[in-house]
Amino acid sequence: MSFEITDVVNIMGLSAVAVFAISGGLDAARQKMDILGFMLIGTATGLGGGTLRDLLLGNVPVFWVREPVWIVVCLVSTAITYFIAPKLASITRALIWMDAVGIALFAVVGTEIALEFGTSPLIAICMGVMTASFGGIARDVLSGSNLTLMNEELYITTTVAGSVMYLWLNTLSLPPNYDLIGGFFIAFILRALAIRFNIKLPNLYRKD
Repeated sequence: MSFEITDVVNIMGLSAVAVFAISGGLDAARQKMDILGFMLIGTATGLGGGTLRDLLLGNVPVFWVREPVWIVVCLVSTAITYFIAPKLASITRALIWMDAVGIALFAVVGTEIALEFGTSPLIAICMGVMTASFGGIARDVLSGSNLTLMNEELYITTTVAGSVMYLWLNTLSLPPNYDLIGGFFIAFILRALAIRFNIKLPNLYRKD
């Protein structure tokens, strides 16, 4: 099956890959890895979610095999992070905010790509959430960190909200790309508020 990915989606996708690769590099910095460790963790983080999405959609070879520029973006981003990370006041805080930007971008990009591939809206949302979350899981597992998505404040919920907002805006007669921008901002703002104010969903198993 062939489908068309717009320039804006490509730009947002490249941005998401770069941001997530940086977050992977920051996690490598917390573990005091060498530059090759940075590149490994950063590349797995940047490409992990999109790889899972493409495999599940049957869109093979996956995107970074067809266009190696995605790998180059990861390698360059993590190499730069290697030299910048020691100058940061808080590596952990920088990682959290890079992750927030990355999941918001990936949520709408993954949803858009799945829709263009011909999936139903429900499957598109699932693909958006997977694209946004799996790279972070790969990062945390490879670096031996606690899983970010296990944080108590809103995380996966923000990606679902961004994906749903994108789908809703996509049904309206709006100028091009307003749906992508709107979905991104909803996901990022919700995640930012959750980080800032420690917003959580009710949880029967959590004892406050």
